[in-house]
Amino acid sequence: MRTVRDESGKRYIVVKSSTDSSLVRDPEDGSERYVENDRLETLDGTPPLETAASGISEPVRRLLRGVHDDAALGLLADLVDRGPVPVRDMMREYDQCESDLHGRLAELRAAGLIEEATIAGERGYDATEGTVEVLSILRDDD
Repeated sequence: MRTVRDESGKRYIVVKSSTDSSLVRDPEDGSERYVENDRLETLDGTPPLETAASGISEPVRRLLRGVHDDAALGLLADLVDRGPVPVRDMMREYDQCESDLHGRLAELRAAGLIEEATIAGERGYDATEGTVEVLSILRDDD
C-alpha cells in the first residue's frame, strides 16, 4: 500500500497497480476505483495507514487516541451528561485516588477531550464540544 494524490489533490490508498492503472481506495468512504497511473502522484513520507485513518473524523480519532480504558470513557460520559464538574466533587464521587484522577484528567486534557472550567468559583472540568459530538454518535443505537 502507498498513498497517492490525484490531479485535484485528493488522497487515496493504492490497493494494487499495473503498468497502466492503479486500484485506489478513498479513505473517506472506502470506495475503490481504477485510475490511470499518469494521473496519480505518489506521496512519499505519507504513511498509508495514516491516510486510511484520515477518513475518520478528527473528533473520533482524538477520542480513540485519548481514551485508554473504561474509567476514562466513563469520566467523559459523566462530564457530557452533567456538564462542568468541580474537581472537589470528582474526588468525592469517583472511585479513584487523587493521583490517578489528576493523571487521567491531565491525559484527557492533553488529548483535547476536556477543558478546564470554573464552577461556582471552583476549578473543574468540562467535556469539549468535539467530545460531546463523538459520544452522541457512539451512543446512537439507530
